[in-house]
Amino acid sequence: MGITVVPKEKLADHVGTEFAPSEWLTLDQDRINTFADCTEDHQFIHIDQEKAAQTPFGGTIAHGFLTLSVLAKLAEGEGVVPENVVMGINYGFDKVRFLAPVRAGKRVRAHRKLVSVDQKDDNRFLMKTEVSVEIEGEETPALIAEWLGMVVCA
Repeated sequence: MGITVVPKEKLADHVGTEFAPSEWLTLDQDRINTFADCTEDHQFIHIDQEKAAQTPFGGTIAHGFLTLSVLAKLAEGEGVVPENVVMGINYGFDKVRFLAPVRAGKRVRAHRKLVSVDQKDDNRFLMKTEVSVEIEGEETPALIAEWLGMVVCA
């Protein structure tokens, strides 16, 4: 489907649109270690393979916030925006739940659905997207969230 550009008056018409699943992204140990260094979260379940193997996870797992942070990448190239977009801004989340750990080396992808568009003024739109992050080969998603984005157009 790609990015659909619509007149700003038609943006709300796309509420309920389910976007194609994203491409798969691997959350490997190198990425997990880099994230640990960036955030200074070096809890052993993320970086110590021997100690993590002794936990119910059976090995290292990605940080929940790492999984959340790759949503920007997973949302690339798929969505709906108004004409003359100047910028899009992460506005926050109404809800985030981490449901299942992502074991090091697993692939994830996002499933998204536009659930609301709130026009703030002539050129600003608050868009809420329902997101789930699928873990390849597993039934329970890594996370579910209601993601807010402010879109500003000229």
